[in-house]
Amino acid sequence: MKEKTIDYVLRATWMAVSKMYNEEAGKAGSTMATGFALLSIDPEDGTPSTSLGPKMGMEATSLSRILKTMEEKGLIIRKKNPNDGRSVLIYLTEFGKEMRDYSKRVVLRFDEAVKENVSDKDLKTFIEVANTILELISEKKIYTEEISIR
Repeated sequence: MKEKTIDYVLRATWMAVSKMYNEEAGKAGSTMATGFALLSIDPEDGTPSTSLGPKMGMEATSLSRILKTMEEKGLIIRKKNPNDGRSVLIYLTEFGKEMRDYSKRVVLRFDEAVKENVSDKDLKTFIEVANTILELISEKKIYTEEISIR
């Protein structure tokens, strides 16, 4: 294959973005996954732990490991949900709110840099293409027939 596949471009780009975010997060003693979790938690009302996984597209096991580390670092606290004793709400501590703000600035700076270097038209097309790919995947429109091994 001489021409790069769409898959290759997506993976290579995401790997570069992921590496960049991890480097920035590392400057603050954090990780990209922690930053993403911080941004997914409502800073005022907290967030039910059960809704975080789907919100982040993450399996419960991975999320639980991240939340444990965040709790150990003093970024979050867990409290029983007053409306449902079986569930837990995740709240940001003051330090968690500071780190959430840092994570938000990192993401917004990335957005600014892309917008400074990509035309509005190209960015709009990129978002449309990405949304189409997401739709094709979520509606299971790609592998509608079995692909034979031979």
